[in-house]
Amino acid sequence: VQLQASGGGLVQAGGSLRLSCATSGRIFSSYLMGWFRQAPGKEREFVAAIRWSGGTYYLDSVKARFTISRDNAKNTVYLQMNSLKPEDTAVYYCAAKERFTSWYEGTRGGFYDYWGQGTLVTVSS
Repeated sequence: VQLQASGGGLVQAGGSLRLSCATSGRIFSSYLMGWFRQAPGKEREFVAAIRWSGGTYYLDSVKARFTISRDNAKNTVYLQMNSLKPEDTAVYYCAAKERFTSWYEGTRGGFYDYWGQGTLVTVSS
């Protein structure tokens, strides 16, 4: 499984970006897809995830501002980020987990099987 994240860039606070994660399609539709981020000097943290059925889970601090979605026909998962804040600045990674077991595992990067290369999001104040 290969993951290719894109869509990062520089945006002013309050602006929006949409990240995309293109995947190899052989088993995409059954996987749990997640977005994680890592800010400079900080540990990687969970942002959002989506099940094949459409069920979603979010980091509390982004819940009202970010939306994760997937297009199984295009083998792509998206992260729409609105009302961006400087604290959202990070490298964003998409990841895939072969089988959904629980949101406990679905929110922890150590349980994911495949990772993309990351895309940098910089939010200026």
